[in-house]
Amino acid sequence: MSSNYDKIITDLRKQKSWSQIDLANESGVSREMIGKYERGIAIPSLEAAKKIADAFGVSLDFLVGEGQNAAFDKKTVKRLEDISAFSDEDKDHILYTLDALIKNVKLKAL
Repeated sequence: MSSNYDKIITDLRKQKSWSQIDLANESGVSREMIGKYERGIAIPSLEAAKKIADAFGVSLDFLVGEGQNAAFDKKTVKRLEDISAFSDEDKDHILYTLDALIKNVKLKAL
């Protein structure tokens, strides 16, 4: 696992305004182990990491800060998977629209 998993777990938990007990209840991983993971004194097993990722609604890649999909939550990954199954023409239409929206948001930020 990445050395950043401790910070990522803590950050995700705080974003949801969850206590360690809340995360334990949502994930089925003990509060004691959540605390150890957040302090970086224990590394979650694959099973524990999967439970925690599922509780947050993120991929394992995201949770450990590595891999192709590390920057994406599960909703974004699902959308990208759906788009990849579209015809080339439909993909072009979606990407054209998405590019226009992105350009618009960037221009507003200036």
